[in-house]
Amino acid sequence: MNKIKAAVLGATGTVGQRFIQLLDHHPFFEITALAASEKSVGKKYGDIVQWKLDTLIPDRLANMIIQPCEPSLDARVAFSGLDSYVAGEIELAFASKGYAVVSNSKNYRMAEDVPLVYPEINADHLALIDVQKKNRGFKDGFIVTNSNCSIMAFLNIIHVLDRDFGVDKMTAVTMQAISGAGYPGVASLDVLGNVVPFVGGEEEEKIRTEPLKILGKLNHHRIELSKIIISPSVNRVPVLDGHLAAVSVKLKNKTTVEDIKERLREFKSIPQELELPLAPKRPIIVHEAINRPQPRLDIHLEKGMAVSVGRIRPCEVLDFKFTCLVHNTIRGAAGAAVLNAELLYAKKLL
Repeated sequence: MNKIKAAVLGATGTVGQRFIQLLDHHPFFEITALAASEKSVGKKYGDIVQWKLDTLIPDRLANMIIQPCEPSLDARVAFSGLDSYVAGEIELAFASKGYAVVSNSKNYRMAEDVPLVYPEINADHLALIDVQKKNRGFKDGFIVTNSNCSIMAFLNIIHVLDRDFGVDKMTAVTMQAISGAGYPGVASLDVLGNVVPFVGGEEEEKIRTEPLKILGKLNHHRIELSKIIISPSVNRVPVLDGHLAAVSVKLKNKTTVEDIKERLREFKSIPQELELPLAPKRPIIVHEAINRPQPRLDIHLEKGMAVSVGRIRPCEVLDFKFTCLVHNTIRGAAGAAVLNAELLYAKKLL
């Protein structure tokens, strides 16, 4: 079958590298262009990138010349791992020129006409693409986004609880890996042997607001935001990969720990039904061991695309509490975007 041509914007960064790793030999997409900042343009990718992953750079891409982030690339899909300070203008330019922009950047996540998609939860929000095209005068182009990496740790779990029992309010205390800050990221003197009780980039605001859009209902081409109240506290910890969250929830209806576990284990959704290449067979993995999940042991389950949850138990303040984990640069970033693109492909929107 003919693969769809894909460009990676911000190809030298942490998320860009994950895009390259995940798209190499992908059944739907073929990387035909790599783009990055001015200082990298005109150079071979392998000569300029500070590759930080545990696989080798694909030979074909190592020899590919980096191009400017301008909408003249030979591609239909533009996977954006751009920093937010440049992503807004560039992504809009690509969409206006007919590219399908699949973005990990924050700039358009909360725009009313841009789908903020977690495929297991709100695939129907892709209907906003038509609204976006009409509003912005796009012909073939559009922007689709995925969420902040840290909410990926708990959002699918909250979706199941909200669907089955109703979620009234919740708290989330995150312990976020240093890779979430990109490279070179957090200074070693700040984080080694330490915990930093703050993550920049309006992290807590994103955790408080983005789930409300994803969990919201599509009604007459608009999203009615969820009413769940979320109180987040974020921390940067000396872990390389993997965002952990300690969550407590207040439910609207009564249930039991065993019932919650069963419903989480049984959960499947559209990506699993469509058998999308990157879709985890088990979107939520429930751990029984009292000391799981752990980043070192569990982030690579289902090729880094599953969410792990454990220590599900009654909460003395709210109703239930648990600990959950996500691989922040795979399911939490590049993997989420690639899964969104696979969904677009399956829905014949590319």
